[in-house]
Amino acid sequence: MTPDAATLYDVCEGTWPPARAWAEGVWTLRDGAGGGKRVSAATALSDVTDSDIPAAETAMRGIGQPPLFMIREGDDALDAMLDARGYARIDEVQLYVAPVNLLTDIPIPRVTCFNIWEPLAIMTEIWATDGVGPARLAVMERAKIKTGILARWNEKPGGVAFVGIHNGIAMVHGVVVLPHQRKQGVAQWMMRAAAFWSAKQGATHISVLCVTENKPANALYTKLGFTPVGTYHYRQYPE
Repeated sequence: MTPDAATLYDVCEGTWPPARAWAEGVWTLRDGAGGGKRVSAATALSDVTDSDIPAAETAMRGIGQPPLFMIREGDDALDAMLDARGYARIDEVQLYVAPVNLLTDIPIPRVTCFNIWEPLAIMTEIWATDGVGPARLAVMERAKIKTGILARWNEKPGGVAFVGIHNGIAMVHGVVVLPHQRKQGVAQWMMRAAAFWSAKQGATHISVLCVTENKPANALYTKLGFTPVGTYHYRQYPE
């Protein structure tokens, strides 16, 4: 059975975990420790009323984070309430999933991809070119079952990716291909390497998140056979 959006939200939390998450009223609140929107946003645990929103705003400001909400499928009422309060809609993300064996049908060429954890210096340098710095590396470190992937192409470093597994489903994060190595299949080989590693860990499916505006990446995942199963976006107050 293909995992649904709700399942992948949970996999995302398990493979890209915040520094701390806790329930408060109708909310799940997160301390991202500077690791980005995904680990810092509040999400609704149940039906939300307009009077519930100030409590979440106060809690987020109390830990030094600006109010930020992740809007998942089924959160239409919350989305409308935040819109009415002046929150901007940003960063729609598509969730993709595929059976692991869909990406293990082609052997990976020798010395093309390496599974490595802890990250090598060259891996952190490549991630840094895309804004993935120490705080996001700390997010990776918090994941329980994980690896990094270093791609080599044209006899030089080509790109990096991070893979975590939660409840038998792998999720790929932090895919970065160096500019001079793009449009040569590097990202495809890294996704396949992620699938081979995930299969060895017993995962049945592999998933990935992609901002809908990133047309080349969305085209790649579609070409590889990933199925879109849902979306989410954020509401951020312009403070």
